[in-house]
Amino acid sequence: MTSISEAAAQFLAAKRIAVTGVSREVGSQHGGNAVYRRLRSAGYEVFAINPNADTVEGDRCYHDLGDVPGGVDAVVIATSPAHADATMRRCHELGIGRVWMHQGIGAGSVSASAAAYGREHDMLVIDGACPLMFMPKADPGHRLMRCVGSWMGKVPRHV
Repeated sequence: MTSISEAAAQFLAAKRIAVTGVSREVGSQHGGNAVYRRLRSAGYEVFAINPNADTVEGDRCYHDLGDVPGGVDAVVIATSPAHADATMRRCHELGIGRVWMHQGIGAGSVSASAAAYGREHDMLVIDGACPLMFMPKADPGHRLMRCVGSWMGKVPRHV
């Protein structure tokens, strides 16, 4: 097993990251939008994925992971868990080996069957927590959520 810190470092070493499930609503507080904005501001080449939007956060939005020119190195799933299985399978089809199923406060995007599928196909799967908790310059709120979530057993210790 890999520690969550090691897995997060491997995930965040990716330079091109897609975020699925971003909301098309301007100024949305949806977790996917927060992750998208923060990764973009941290210098990542980040791509919004939503089959029902052409723009998100003022940027071009792609309808499918396969539509991103040049592909991506990693994916943050920020949809409902019901969509995570199909997204995990699509990542495998496209050769994307790093997937993070986002979970902040609440149910999040975690799907046990999606995680199992990804691991069966030798993908790095992080099933829970938020990438923003593990960024080198995490904001105080995410650092606190990581600490409290770890203490409460809401942040996985290993993946």
